[in-house]
Amino acid sequence: MFENKVKINNKTGLHARPASDLTNLCQKFESDIKIITEEGEINPKSIISILAGGVYQGMEVTLLVEGADEKEAGEAIVELIRNLTD
Repeated sequence: MFENKVKINNKTGLHARPASDLTNLCQKFESDIKIITEEGEINPKSIISILAGGVYQGMEVTLLVEGADEKEAGEAIVELIRNLTD
């Protein structure tokens, strides 16, 4: 299992375009992917789940990835989240 805590730096959090970029990336991987926040669990393969998750700038989330391509997926997702801009 790949697990990593990531701080959201993007000033709009995971909304609109950043959510779309994250969903598009996550859908390329076989592994089960979850983003854990204080409020609950987000399925990043679903843009609706991301938008409903209320992830905002400064929030720290935990990324959990489990499956055949977990390391590759986890590293790519962390890099995307860290480099998101509006």
